[in-house]
Amino acid sequence: QFVLALAGIITNVAALVCGREFLVNSNKVLLDTMMQLLGDLKPGCYTKLKVLMMMSLYNVSINVKGLKYISENPGFFPLLWWLLNDPDPEVCLHVLRLLQSVILEPEVLAKSATEIRDTMPLSRILMLSKCRNGDLQVLAQELLEDIKVLECEI
Repeated sequence: QFVLALAGIITNVAALVCGREFLVNSNKVLLDTMMQLLGDLKPGCYTKLKVLMMMSLYNVSINVKGLKYISENPGFFPLLWWLLNDPDPEVCLHVLRLLQSVILEPEVLAKSATEIRDTMPLSRILMLSKCRNGDLQVLAQELLEDIKVLECEI
């Protein structure tokens, strides 16, 4: 409960403009720790904690500087691909939201396009676009459309 409460506080801090600035400028260690912890948690376990941390990272990604920082972490994309295989649909939903942030930010995409194109698990995203969870299905379909548009531009 205590850890979930802390994760919730961080998520709420990251939801504010000044909070995102604070996390990006003064607490990169916290962002790195969250990404490492997300990679250490087994699929299907600690779902609420994963969701809160993914929400925090998504909120940080709203800040271009924050998105640049987390997307330049060498383990960022492998982490997203790994989390995309989590059996919990809410975890997958937040992974797709974060991935959409990366894809829709031209400056960040320019640096990451090759890695994304070469490693993205398109078959998993395609499978999610046909799942029963309406929100997940819609977001996966939107992401596939975004990817199609970008393929034409790259």
